[in-house]
Amino acid sequence: MHKTFPDDRPPRLPFLAREIPNLALIWSSPVRRVRLDRPLREAAGAGAPVLVLPGILSADPATSLMRRTLRASGYHAYASRLGVVTGVTPQLFARAEARLAQVHARHEAPVTLIGISLGGLYARVLAQRHPEKVQLVMTLGTPFSGDRRANNAWRVYEALNDHSVDEPPLPDDPSLKPPVRTIAIWSRNDGIIAPACSRGTDAERDLAVEVPERHFEFSASRRSIARVLDLLDEHVPARR
Repeated sequence: MHKTFPDDRPPRLPFLAREIPNLALIWSSPVRRVRLDRPLREAAGAGAPVLVLPGILSADPATSLMRRTLRASGYHAYASRLGVVTGVTPQLFARAEARLAQVHARHEAPVTLIGISLGGLYARVLAQRHPEKVQLVMTLGTPFSGDRRANNAWRVYEALNDHSVDEPPLPDDPSLKPPVRTIAIWSRNDGIIAPACSRGTDAERDLAVEVPERHFEFSASRRSIARVLDLLDEHVPARR
């Protein structure tokens, strides 16, 4: 009888190996052209502000194609200005709070937060602390639930930081659902994060969306970006 690999454990080595070719999608994001699968038009949430938070060992160039595609559809998409994200630290989180406040003040409206992988932890905690400034949280492959070592990145994280993944220097618990609408995008093909950890439980998010992408495709494949846009159209109210 075929046995299904438990989805609350770190993805197996073959899944991790299949991630490597998709690094090219991330590295080339700043130079790839926006190409929508539908006629160019204003999105349902046209005019709404969106702040995109990159993952570990990544920075704003990695989310360039996503942000430019959102702008082409009428959203006001913003870079995080966090530099290269190496972990969860009070200093970096303070910069994320300041950036959220800046975007919120500019539009005088709640901001949609899109967090890729580790960036989703920032997004969820920002929404926990500042729900009045947040419209929606969307996480893509973010390990906000369950065992913090149920992934293939925790050793890298600990090598880059002076704390363990089990004892981050912030008191917040990212598994707690923020008091705003929360969408978790997850994949059984994820080679980095255990699917159960990025899917979460019913109590930890409002909606879980299963997708076929691998982890490194979340922020930079056109298929993934198109799905993000569809979800924003559905869940973000228009602002003129």
